[in-house]
Amino acid sequence: MSQLKILVGTMYGGALDVAEQVMPLFEEAGYSVEITEEATPDMLTAPETSLVLFCVSTTGSGDFPGNFMPFVRALQEQSPSLGGLHYGLIALGDSSYGESFCGAGRTLDALLEDLGATRLGERLEVDAMETFMADDAAVPWVEEWIEEQQLKVA
Repeated sequence: MSQLKILVGTMYGGALDVAEQVMPLFEEAGYSVEITEEATPDMLTAPETSLVLFCVSTTGSGDFPGNFMPFVRALQEQSPSLGGLHYGLIALGDSSYGESFCGAGRTLDALLEDLGATRLGERLEVDAMETFMADDAAVPWVEEWIEEQQLKVA
């Protein structure tokens, strides 16, 4: 069975909720899914890892949530080659913060690209000013993402 890791950066649980809500969609598509809030670079370079979904909230002025900072720092320090990694990205933010809206997701996206990973499709940016429950935007996006990227394995 194909594996999918959902790596979560969350401050108040919103990004984790999104991960939990989209997990069944991937299971229906034939994946064994693992959700973690304690990501490590090794998770991205493991031989069985070829597809990852990131669910990342933005805090403060475009910052990563505390649980995700060690992961991002380790990626920056280790600079692993991620040429075989394909990923999707759901970024949560609040457009009232202006320029830093979804800053963590945008920064992560650029970092992954610099390390050779390939994003499949467009990044989803969920605006808390427009969408009260982030999964209301994430669930249809994931359904479409699975279909458009031909990710069904079952």
